Amino acid sequence: MAYSYWKSKRHNQTAVFELFFRNNPFNGEYTVFAGLSDCLNFVSNFAYKQSDIDYIRSVLPTSTEEEFFHFLSGLNGDQVTIRAIPEGSVVFPRLPLITVEGPLATVQLLETTLLTLVNYASLVTTNATRYRLAAGNNKKLLEFGLRRAQGPDGAISASRYCYVGGFDATSNVLAGKLFSIPIAGTHSHAYIMSFSGLKDLTATHLHLQSCFDNKLFDLKQSAQKWLSAISSILHFVQEETVEGELAAYISYAIAFPSNFLALVDTYNVIRSGIPNFCAVALALNEAGYQAKGIRLDSGDLASLSVQCRHQFRLLADQLDKPWLASLTIVASNDINVDVINSFNQQGHEINAFGIGTHLVTCQQQPSLGCVYKLVELNGTSRMKLSHDKCKITIPANKKIYRLYGKNGKPLMDLLQKQDEPPPLKNQKILCRHPFEESQRVYVLPTEVEEMMKNYWMNGQISIRHTSLADIRNYCKGQIDSFEPNCKSSTGQLRYKVFVSDALYAAMHDLWLISSPIEELS
Repeated sequence: MAYSYWKSKRHNQTAVFELFFRNNPFNGEYTVFAGLSDCLNFVSNFAYKQSDIDYIRSVLPTSTEEEFFHFLSGLNGDQVTIRAIPEGSVVFPRLPLITVEGPLATVQLLETTLLTLVNYASLVTTNATRYRLAAGNNKKLLEFGLRRAQGPDGAISASRYCYVGGFDATSNVLAGKLFSIPIAGTHSHAYIMSFSGLKDLTATHLHLQSCFDNKLFDLKQSAQKWLSAISSILHFVQEETVEGELAAYISYAIAFPSNFLALVDTYNVIRSGIPNFCAVALALNEAGYQAKGIRLDSGDLASLSVQCRHQFRLLADQLDKPWLASLTIVASNDINVDVINSFNQQGHEINAFGIGTHLVTCQQQPSLGCVYKLVELNGTSRMKLSHDKCKITIPANKKIYRLYGKNGKPLMDLLQKQDEPPPLKNQKILCRHPFEESQRVYVLPTEVEEMMKNYWMNGQISIRHTSLADIRNYCKGQIDSFEPNCKSSTGQLRYKVFVSDALYAAMHDLWLISSPIEELS
């Protein structure tokens, strides 16, 4: 296509493309825009190496003119201008997330990479916010998706953008290193199963937390003592507990005395996992440390969490150790938004969720479906028509304004042509549905926010880099700023994207001009 542009001498015509999506994912009412920083990084490094050109030459027809390859060797992003909505913004169908302006062939060549950088990033960020909304702000969300993601690149992107969407930590250590994301994880069932009994312990002592003379404490002996002591309180038979599990917990606690969080469902949660864990936790407490909690990875997680919390509280009361009552309970095992909502309805005692497969693979909807469409060429609007109304584009290089109501919440988004005067607060504005003539409304906004900013001009980034933590905080603020009914999963799309009266008129004039007139006989 670029060669055809070049050969017909159209490659330097000034084109404007918009990147947008047509429907919110997950049958939801909103989307979060992400991936902008990757797009800017791509454009700032956009160029073809000699090896790239050699390969392109090898796959194009032999009739391709040599001058075209010279043209490719000189391409870069210097003549490109990029305007975009800030990364982390809540956005809606048909809003231009990114507007790219520049020489036709150049901005066309950017299309595929920009789409791939925005599509997944926005999809998984949106998915992460759904989990945060379901879990609430008082629960920890841990991204455990590395092993289930679509390859290592997908895993790194998932960790990065789940953090933007509200997750607190990741099990992906490389993502933690690259993006300064907190890391979190526990041991596996294999770790427990690798111990068959206390005889497998090669280390049984650890240093006392508050001892200045490096005195050692026998954790194994203390754990055995506590296991016997609590059997009458928790009503378990000591012989039914698995000794290998106790040994594994002792070994792990010696390695991580200040971060002891144990997986308790390898054998039997109530008859073995909880007694063994509590014995080691109480032994650690004798040495001056405080255990963190447990992880449940199978079974009826909601019910088990309630039973485990009951056991912790019972011990806390009987032993006068209140810290036991507030131990963390982490739940994992194929958790999705519907499962969390079900837990909330049943009642549970879970403090944190470890979520992997459904989060990073976005199983409910694996693609956002962003598109990249020409809307203006040499200052003249362009419009794609279709029998399918959802595929008709809104023409012209546009601005976006977010209009706010009396309660300080966003009311709707308004698209205008670039040459229109901006809407003003406390002044009545006619807003129209782009395709339905009868759907129009006057809006009297209390505040007006222009959404798009210039991010790339004259070959350089024009707005300073925003850290991942800043984008995460901005995303949270955006989610919080909308009414609850704009964040539900009804698919009704209550929040509207309308166009100005002038854009509506220009659009429908162009629609009529571009539509062929049928002739009947």
